Amino acid sequence: MSIATVRVGDRDRETTADLLSQALAQGYFDLAEYEIRVQAAFAADTADVLHRTVADLPVERLRRTDPRRIAARKSAARASVRFHLAGYAAMVAIVLTVWLAIALTTGSLAYFWPVWPILGGALGLLGHALPVRTYCR
Repeated sequence: MSIATVRVGDRDRETTADLLSQALAQGYFDLAEYEIRVQAAFAADTADVLHRTVADLPVERLRRTDPRRIAARKSAARASVRFHLAGYAAMVAIVLTVWLAIALTTGSLAYFWPVWPILGGALGLLGHALPVRTYCR
């Protein structure tokens, strides 16, 4: 089956309209041409007709450089660091509580073993947070 005979649905038309909106926002054409192309996209019934509305645009580049997509990726990266930090803080609280409970019941504060999981977790957190910080600038 050739691309000319493949029928398209509303989702395909909406995806193409989104690409056209991104192209308009990035200055590839003016509002008048945008309106013509969007009308053609929503009137398309086959993939070939739909493809012709975006054939002269750098479609992959539009997707990668979409400001909304970049902002969403940065937001997700920051959220992952906050989630990692919350897990680290919970781990620190647990190991300190266990150490304190053992120290109080045995009467000995001789060896502070929680330093090792705390340092290991801190290294992991820094290894996660520093690249995200650099990426999100």
